[in-house]
Amino acid sequence: MEKRVVLELRGKNPSQIKELNLDNCRSTNIVGLTDEYVNLEILSLNNVGLTSLKGFPTLPKLRKLELSDNRISNGLNLLKGCKKLTHLNLSGNKIKDLATLEPLEEFENLKNLDLFNNDVTLIEDYRSKVFALHPSLKFLDGFDKDDLEAEDSDDEEEVNGNNDSDDGSDGEDDISLSAVYDENLDEESSDSSVYEGSSVEEEEDVEDEEGEGENDAEHNSKAQDGEEIARGDPEESTRGKKRKHEDDDEN
Repeated sequence: MEKRVVLELRGKNPSQIKELNLDNCRSTNIVGLTDEYVNLEILSLNNVGLTSLKGFPTLPKLRKLELSDNRISNGLNLLKGCKKLTHLNLSGNKIKDLATLEPLEEFENLKNLDLFNNDVTLIEDYRSKVFALHPSLKFLDGFDKDDLEAEDSDDEEEVNGNNDSDDGSDGEDDISLSAVYDENLDEESSDSSVYEGSSVEEEEDVEDEEGEGENDAEHNSKAQDGEEIARGDPEESTRGKKRKHEDDDEN
């Protein structure tokens, strides 16, 4: 666990940490966590293998503690340094009787307690007795006194700076993004039509050039024939002149 704590710090000072996740790191007791985590608000130690909470530090700002799927059977009094605790998850542990839960009476802010899959839940009238033991408790195992399911808490969102009640700007962002998307579609459509028009014009230009080429060739051919006709055969012209001269001499 100690190595995992150092890894999760990532070079930061313990006093800067507000949320720490140590799930699945193997240890039977608390090692590496100290009183230096004065601003820690959320701590998760699920499936670690804890048999004891011995060594649990004083965490004055801790609000949410996850300890599910361990082997804790007692020693909840060792959490007394966490006076602001509002959420405690002990599901999947070894708690067998109500006496083990008595130290939780000191947590005046405790609102949500999860003991699912503990032997204590098999006690007759277990729910009513736990609610009586902890007057501040609103939800037990995910349900209130009237068996209404608990809603998701906003506490964790507030810690991470994701409070939904800021200024409603998310809706405006969605609208602007949609408008931009539609505008891009229109631009792409007009661009494609321009390209199509260009291709048609190019095809017409090619056809015109081919037609002009054929006409030029035909014109050149006719011109050459005309020149040959105009010139005639020089030898035939000479022969005609000689015959005419001979006829004149005979006469």
